[in-house]
Amino acid sequence: MIVLQKTVLFGSIASFMRGAVAVVTASVVGIIQTGNAFAQSSSVPIVRDAEIEALVTDYAAPIIKTAGLGKQSIKIVLVNSPSFNAFVDGRRIFINTGALLEAETPNEIIGVLAHETGHLAGGHQFKLREQLAAAKTMAVVAGLLGIGAAIAGAASKQSGLAQAGGGIAMGAPEAAMRNLLNYQRTEEVAADRSAITYLANTGQSAKGMLTTFERFSNALSLTGTRVDPYRISHPMPRERIANLETLARGSPNFDKKDSPALQQRHDLMRGKIAAYTAGGARVLQTFRKDPTNIGARYGDAIATFLNGSTESALSKINALIKQQPKNPYFEEIRGEILLKQSKLDQAAKAFQRASDLDPRKSSLIRMNYGRTLMLTGKPDNLKIAVSELKASIGRDRESPTGYAYLAQAYGQLGDAARSDLASAEEKYYSGKIQDAQIFAIRAQRALQKGSPEWIQAQDIINAKRGKSK
Repeated sequence: MIVLQKTVLFGSIASFMRGAVAVVTASVVGIIQTGNAFAQSSSVPIVRDAEIEALVTDYAAPIIKTAGLGKQSIKIVLVNSPSFNAFVDGRRIFINTGALLEAETPNEIIGVLAHETGHLAGGHQFKLREQLAAAKTMAVVAGLLGIGAAIAGAASKQSGLAQAGGGIAMGAPEAAMRNLLNYQRTEEVAADRSAITYLANTGQSAKGMLTTFERFSNALSLTGTRVDPYRISHPMPRERIANLETLARGSPNFDKKDSPALQQRHDLMRGKIAAYTAGGARVLQTFRKDPTNIGARYGDAIATFLNGSTESALSKINALIKQQPKNPYFEEIRGEILLKQSKLDQAAKAFQRASDLDPRKSSLIRMNYGRTLMLTGKPDNLKIAVSELKASIGRDRESPTGYAYLAQAYGQLGDAARSDLASAEEKYYSGKIQDAQIFAIRAQRALQKGSPEWIQAQDIINAKRGKSK
């Protein structure tokens, strides 16, 4: 199991305060256990969306390159959470939908990604594991010394020595925790400075970082809560502003604004997230300063669709397509609306056009195209559906949904063996290893021994026995 490093750089003030309280009350062992619990994939609700993934990847690409990580296949993962937060794990940067929705400019999110890239480039997650191990050892050793002193005091009937031993034992986790938190604060400062360097090297402004820290500082002051700066894992927002402001303002790019095209893509993303996470009311709130913004119209079209008014939604999305006829994501939403109306042939054409227009050839759009073709049930469409779904999986091999649709398509074609194999993959990547083995064994019986599909099934069977797939 991978242990994730949760770097709460940009958390909502509520989560920030909860984290502070948790640190105050937890022992070092408790902190380690919390980290392991967080590592379970079920605790991180992932969001998949072709449009948002493409935009955030574009934000991160130049930062990752200038940090020297361009060859490490760093992946951006979207987390379904309303808090303003981001963290790293291995070669992945996780960013909450709440951060993407709250940030009014691309530059703010780029600053978040620059900071998280600083953690990756600095190897902070791996160093933190070493610090956790050292902190745990420190707590255990000090605890044993305290117990030893207490026993010795009791044996010699020296109550003062016994009380001192108890104090050593109680103080050990506190001292270890403070050392650990001090180390984490040092890492955060280093990541902040690295972010400033990356932004300068890519000709971008650091103003977005300062804007974010100002937001947290204001939110913290509104709570009226006093926080012990030595009991939190991050420097206080006002302290971070003081540390970075001179460097940020010294850059010739400080007042440089995001391009209108990039800002528009950002607005479209915010409109989509607002609609899917909180409906039309949130769309109106997000764009209250400019209700005619294209992001507001996009969000309104999606919210209308989600509310069940498909004809009205179709009219609204068609108007947007007329304005931007080469936008693949407008066509993708149009396909979803038509699919909801059971207009399968029209929906398939919309998804096909979306795929043709998509410069990234997103696996998600191709999967939707293949799924819709499969739903038509037409023999010729089923063959194309299998091809599209396999192409989708080829670009995203850990997608349970893609395998599930492929299993259905093979089933409709009467290919039971490959249907079972696709089901085995779907179960495997869903974490249901025992179910995956059952399907793999069943598929293998009908597959030619030694064929690629047979070996694929064997890999799943071996994985059940503790071997890696």
